Amino acid sequence: MTLNTSNFAGQMTKKDLRIVFFGTPDFAVASLKAIVEAGYQVVAVVTAPDKAAGRGYQLQSSAVKKAALELGLDVLQPEKLKSPEFIETLKSYQADLQIVIAFRMLPEIVWNMPAMGTFNLHASLLPAYRGAAPINHAIINGETETGNTTFFLKHEIDTGAIILQDKVSIRPEDNAGTLHDKLMLNGAELVVKSLDAIISGNCQLSEQQHGEFPTAPKIFTETCQINWHQTAIQVHNLIRGLSPYPAAFTEFMGKKLKIYGSSTTNEAASQPGLIEVLGKDRLIAHCGDFILNITDVQYEGKKRMPVRDFLNGLKTT
Repeated sequence: MTLNTSNFAGQMTKKDLRIVFFGTPDFAVASLKAIVEAGYQVVAVVTAPDKAAGRGYQLQSSAVKKAALELGLDVLQPEKLKSPEFIETLKSYQADLQIVIAFRMLPEIVWNMPAMGTFNLHASLLPAYRGAAPINHAIINGETETGNTTFFLKHEIDTGAIILQDKVSIRPEDNAGTLHDKLMLNGAELVVKSLDAIISGNCQLSEQQHGEFPTAPKIFTETCQINWHQTAIQVHNLIRGLSPYPAAFTEFMGKKLKIYGSSTTNEAASQPGLIEVLGKDRLIAHCGDFILNITDVQYEGKKRMPVRDFLNGLKTT
């Protein structure tokens, strides 16, 4: 099914279109800057309230707030998205369109407010990897390709009509951090292309396919604990998919060991879960089929370091 949005836009120009932007982390910053640099009018930015962080528990602003203030934009930081005060303030900006990137779930009274609706940037090729952690799960599942999707919000999460999609390759050396950065930049371009399509009056919306697709649920602590009975490539992909944050982990010598990097081998494993030190610079783990080299770690109470430095530290303790 294909829908046409020409009745929304007509001859509207970039400066005519009033946009409210919702976002919080770094991933959303690139898109916010790209929208402004492309000449679009962002009348307000909605982001998370400042939070106490660090040793001194000083209030820290979100990455989006910092970027918005640098751009001279109005910033709203509601505690509750359904509060009457926030709803009235949001209405006062008379937005034609809202854009949501890496923000919490919006109530219908918010996403349904603008005449042209609200669209979201999601870091997957929907309908695959609906959910909170699409970047992580794509790598964990061993995918070699993912991408970004812009789509209009509706009641069911990540199910709305698609505006545009763009594919991004996942290289063998990619982890969640490097793929995040590639998708962040690609997504910023896709958001601007989506806006251009909408105001041109020629935007064609495609309904999402139905069927069984991989999902991307939130990452919990149990997700990060390594099951060494899995194959070496499965464990390797888990490590990649959780690096640099929140990081896969195991227990080694009675302490928690976070693992940020690994490499596969064709050496047969003997006892799944056995972790051995070989020589001065090799730490290996036995998986369900083959041995995995561990290359980058953080021991409980220590800093992250290459495995050679980690092994040198073990000898001095």
